[in-house]
Amino acid sequence: MADLWQRLLANPPNPTDPAVRAGTIRRLNIIAAVAVADAILLGFLLYASLSDNDDLVHVLGPTHGGGFLILIGLCYIGATQKRWGWWFPALVVVTFGPPGSLLGDWLVRRRLDAD
Repeated sequence: MADLWQRLLANPPNPTDPAVRAGTIRRLNIIAAVAVADAILLGFLLYASLSDNDDLVHVLGPTHGGGFLILIGLCYIGATQKRWGWWFPALVVVTFGPPGSLLGDWLVRRRLDAD
């Protein structure tokens, strides 16, 4: 069980190839843009929910859900390509989307800048 946790939390080695590094940053930019858009949608969704605007909730709810699934998919693809560890998609799921995506983005960028 400890081995499983080590594999989930491990980060792949930093890319030394500039093209791979640029591709990772490009993917992180997409994740950050989707996360910000999804966070804005979530804010409007919460406002509509608290103001009992059911029509708006029925539109924004599935839209936010789609953004959440896109974030999970993007983080999953990056993990399968070994651009970051499996902790990133897990963080997105645990934090319900945008907060985990932005935190994971920041952590991966920090690791890329450190090397």
